[in-house]
Amino acid sequence: MRFDVITLFPELFEPFTSHGVARRAFESGQVQLRLWNLRAFGEGPYRRVDDRPYGGGPGMVMLAEPLWQCLQQVRAERGQGAAVLLFSPAGRVLDQATVGRWASCGTGAILICGRYEGIDQRFVDACVDEEISLGDFVLSGGEIAALALLDALARLQPGVLHDEGSHQQDSFSPDLSGLLDCPHYSRPEVWQGRPVPPVLLSGHHAQIAQWRRQQSQGLTARRRPDLLQPAKEAGASAAPGAAASPDRAPLAGSDGSAQL
Repeated sequence: MRFDVITLFPELFEPFTSHGVARRAFESGQVQLRLWNLRAFGEGPYRRVDDRPYGGGPGMVMLAEPLWQCLQQVRAERGQGAAVLLFSPAGRVLDQATVGRWASCGTGAILICGRYEGIDQRFVDACVDEEISLGDFVLSGGEIAALALLDALARLQPGVLHDEGSHQQDSFSPDLSGLLDCPHYSRPEVWQGRPVPPVLLSGHHAQIAQWRRQQSQGLTARRRPDLLQPAKEAGASAAPGAAASPDRAPLAGSDGSAQL
């Protein structure tokens, strides 16, 4: 799948494609990335891409025409039909379901990274199909949000993670009914007086699976109770309440004991 990124800072993306786990998706061609420098489509000798807002106020607004010209060039090269995504505080908050949708769409999309106070609304109304936000905070531009989406969908491509089942146990995964992942432990068995929970050393796979499920439910109840109802509606085996019950293990403490 191909993603075209319209940005004023294409150099921010280049290290991302050559480092870390996600690079495998780009090296294999499973995810193709084409960067477009919006400045090349700017107006006048200074390649201007922004101007003062009508009505006054602070900051600058990205001009519609350079964005339009760049978008036409993108479509001329890749063809029509690709959705245009804009990273914006007004967008829907990015979640794992959205990542999964774009990871499996097959066609990719055109990503627009805004800057300054925002983009001329006329361009948004005319050209943008979907707006995406990372949350209730403001960044200097859409590049970090674009990188977040690309990283999240790249790791879902076959062969990118060494263990094909790894992402299926991630937090928010459908395999976990959208709940948080359980805590994880590795060597040594005791670190600074804090032991690994004994069940993980037992070799009893059914008990380990049950413990992990209970920990996932308990952690979600404490940290993200908003995920419980969607999990129940999605068919979770047991939607936990906020308090622990005899058949629902509480969170393990640092010494392996229960935390109430």
